Amino acid sequence: MTWLDKIPLLPLVAVAVFLGFAPFVPEPHLWEKSKMLFDGTLTRPLDIFDLCWHAAGPVLLGLKLIRIMTKGDAGTF
Repeated sequence: MTWLDKIPLLPLVAVAVFLGFAPFVPEPHLWEKSKMLFDGTLTRPLDIFDLCWHAAGPVLLGLKLIRIMTKGDAGTF
């Protein structure tokens, strides 16, 4: 997973926050699509793509943080 090690942490945090909470009004897409997923109404391909798109940043950030913790390398900021 060297490609994950090459991604700087701080820009990844910015992307994760921006994508995770965009659009800010009326409610973030990630929250809206997650509710649709759990309600069983996430059926349109566009909605599924939207969920994947908005979840990509937070998922990558989570993987990066797990990678840093397991590697013991906190100097990758």
